[in-house]
Amino acid sequence: MSKIPKGLTDKDMFQNYVEEESLEDAFVKAEKLADKKRREQAAAEPPAELSRAGFTPALTEDLGKALMVLKMELFREGIQHYTFKIKRDGENIVLTPKYKKEK
Repeated sequence: MSKIPKGLTDKDMFQNYVEEESLEDAFVKAEKLADKKRREQAAAEPPAELSRAGFTPALTEDLGKALMVLKMELFREGIQHYTFKIKRDGENIVLTPKYKKEK
């Protein structure tokens, strides 16, 4: 065992010291890396659904308003149980309410 020189400062004593990575350090490092990846994924905007591709927010709002007006008209006529049938006619898409008139 070598002799420890006297009169050295703390900085001089730790001059060539390299700390070995402990198990705790490895876990902390992995945890920080996982947290960083999670934050990056949360910050990324989710991709638009394929079924809504090409629909702007304004177009979606207009479609919602038109459906609400149709639902209100059906309710005024006393029709409460209905479904919608979607049919494509060339370049047009037709949305038709399907219901049974109650007697």
